[in-house]
Amino acid sequence: MKTKKLLLFTLFTSALFGCGTAPKEYESFEDYPTFTQPWDEMTYSETGTDFMLWAPTAEEVNVKLYTDGLTGNAIQTVPMKEAGNGSWRTSVTEDLKGKFYTFQIKINGKWLDETPGVMAKAVGVNGKRGAILNLDTTDPEGWSQDVRPALKGFDDIIIYEMHHRDFSIDSLSGIKNRGKYLALTETGTTSKEGQKTGIDHLKELGITHVHLLPSYDYASVDETQLDKPQYNWGYDPQNYNTPEGSYSTDPYTPETRIREFKQMVMALHQAGIRVIMDVVYNHTFNTEESNFERTVPGYFYRQNPDGTFANGSACGNETASEREMMRKYMVESVCYWANEYHIDGFRFDLMGIHDITTMEAIRSALDKIDPTIYIYGEGWAASSPAYPADSLAMKANTYRMPGVAAFSDEFRDGLRGSWNNDLEGAFVIGRPGHDTQVMFGITAALPHPQLKDSTLNTPASWTAQPTQMLSYTSCHDDHCITDRLKITAPKATDKELTAYHKLAHTAVFTSQGVPFIFTGDEIMRDKKGVRNSYNSPDSINAINWAGKAIHREAFDYLKGLIAMRKAHPAFHLGDTELIYKHLEFLDMEDNNVVAFRINGAPNGDTWKNITVILNSKNEPASIDVPQGTYQIVCKDGKINPEKGLGSVTGNKLTAAPRSALIVHQ
Repeated sequence: MKTKKLLLFTLFTSALFGCGTAPKEYESFEDYPTFTQPWDEMTYSETGTDFMLWAPTAEEVNVKLYTDGLTGNAIQTVPMKEAGNGSWRTSVTEDLKGKFYTFQIKINGKWLDETPGVMAKAVGVNGKRGAILNLDTTDPEGWSQDVRPALKGFDDIIIYEMHHRDFSIDSLSGIKNRGKYLALTETGTTSKEGQKTGIDHLKELGITHVHLLPSYDYASVDETQLDKPQYNWGYDPQNYNTPEGSYSTDPYTPETRIREFKQMVMALHQAGIRVIMDVVYNHTFNTEESNFERTVPGYFYRQNPDGTFANGSACGNETASEREMMRKYMVESVCYWANEYHIDGFRFDLMGIHDITTMEAIRSALDKIDPTIYIYGEGWAASSPAYPADSLAMKANTYRMPGVAAFSDEFRDGLRGSWNNDLEGAFVIGRPGHDTQVMFGITAALPHPQLKDSTLNTPASWTAQPTQMLSYTSCHDDHCITDRLKITAPKATDKELTAYHKLAHTAVFTSQGVPFIFTGDEIMRDKKGVRNSYNSPDSINAINWAGKAIHREAFDYLKGLIAMRKAHPAFHLGDTELIYKHLEFLDMEDNNVVAFRINGAPNGDTWKNITVILNSKNEPASIDVPQGTYQIVCKDGKINPEKGLGSVTGNKLTAAPRSALIVHQ
């Protein structure tokens, strides 16, 4: 086995360096020396700056110093010395504040291209050079008093996914710093129709967490050309541990992006909103030119048996989270964001590429900082990763990862239609055959006793606790819900589209999973039918804030659903056994109707025997209930959880066509 490993490793490094032997011949990547101390590549003080690089296969390593973050020649080249455990070190005993640096590594007689390292925490414009600064000077006023908003448990979470530019770039948003971090610090902003926008809009809606699409330094936007139209979601990592410069007001000054990111987080916290960061550790933007590959070639990526790079991400590479230093890298990176930037949660892109042990290590490390930091991700990969499936953080293995959640594509597809067929609708437009997918989502992907009947064709359960499932209808990826409804119900009137929209979100917010909203869905935003808008212009991606006045009815309905869920713990029981005890599906003879009762008053709820009917038929749907008087809070596309909508007495409840009925005793 060792001979085979050595052969494959030699083949791989030969392909990289055009030679027949591996640099500093290690038998396998597992034999590389490692270290346990904090991974700090640059440590600044006024009297000197220490540099450290983990490069176990290097023959020589230099640090190059610059006065400019992007252009000009090095003003000094400082050799580094081997310091054991694969690391190299040197110190420069002068005040280097304001300077920039790169590392250059020599392997098998060849100098690789320069890199800011893998752990750069401040960079110049476009992220090509690391920046030397005192991080303490980047803290905005009041930062030391910043605290995470209170959170009793994961079941209280309501997530709003947002792209910085989409949310605030509209010229009629009333926001000054459009498309920037600072947009989320402005209060009192309104649209020309007088509707609240920006952070006030989020407070009005009532969400608890903002999920920011990638905000680390990514490669696809040229920060020197921000006067030209550019757009990207940011799933193309370059420097994982410093904020993206294009969302700052000055990408040339390293302190600015850091300070403004912190100002944004603090403003959201002061508004009672926690901040989740989208992280993309599963692949890098490029491979041979990446910081990983310019530092320790081959190590940070998985390889195929022939020595080529594996590609489970469909982006040209997949990282090797199971290797000791890649795992250490991921753990330290998320902890750095949690500590330095006060981030409250992490969404892992293509989480199914990472191994279970690494996700468990991340959960454990974050628990020591704050156990209320939420972790979730995509429980799949773009294609099969080069690692055993039973050891990966795939959705099917979620139950094995306590404190880690995943998106439920079963619930999403059951509500609005399959990912694989854009033209195919599902439950909310009245297409039969999806009731059990909706029931599955209502129970948060748990093996609910009533769904174990094999004749129901229920999806396979994959959660151990309800907070491990994300309940949603759309996200940045694929069609937003309004576009999907327009495609699958092309003859629907605006009134019917609004009814479908309300019904879909009623299912999401009465699910025992964690609800998740895509930015703009609350005002029926569309993307003109574009499915994959990762680099589409603002005309496709930007939130049109005029839509809030046009679709105020949909906004108020969703706002009411959120208020109802937050006020009544029966809708988020947060415990598997409580769900089994209290949540009961009611027998329905018709297709396209899902009805359930939350029996009693669990978790001290002031409502008792809550009954929900989701009716996607074009005709009324009735169910038999125990004789009594029921208070109506949602009916005929209207919701009022505080004052109610009247009452009904008897032993039968009827939901109007294409709508939900919610009552309690």
